[in-house]
Amino acid sequence: MIGNFVKTFFLTELLNGLGVTGRHFLKKKVTVLYPEEKTPKSVRFRGLHALRRYPNGEERCIACKLCEAVCPALAITIESEKREDDTRRTTRYDIDLFKCIYCGFCEEACPVDSIVETHIHEFHMENRGENIITKDQLLAIGDKYEAEIAAARQADAKYR
Repeated sequence: MIGNFVKTFFLTELLNGLGVTGRHFLKKKVTVLYPEEKTPKSVRFRGLHALRRYPNGEERCIACKLCEAVCPALAITIESEKREDDTRRTTRYDIDLFKCIYCGFCEEACPVDSIVETHIHEFHMENRGENIITKDQLLAIGDKYEAEIAAARQADAKYR
């Protein structure tokens, strides 16, 4: 009781705080001015999803639904059908980006390396419903950034 009174009367907490401020006041600042300056990202960074294609242009996804099953947030929805050549392909592949926790389980579960998480972290939604990313959008992202995705997969290969 008397110790609290002495601390309050002599403002020891305030002086301790000012001491911390004084020690760090003249040190070099570590603030990054974000839009102009970028910090380096790990090769294992997980950002926006993409669906990949084979070099002949055919989509890689075989609709095994392992990514849908392993997703802890239940963010992936897949519907599929058989084609004339008895192979199965997706007719619907949706990812709800609001539900997704970017854990990378979908990427790890995929046996054909179809679904990947890119290094894209600068994306936003302006309208209702834009948080659901469709198969066509995922394929477009994969087509646009295929060279970057392949390079990132190659750099990460030693860790797999």
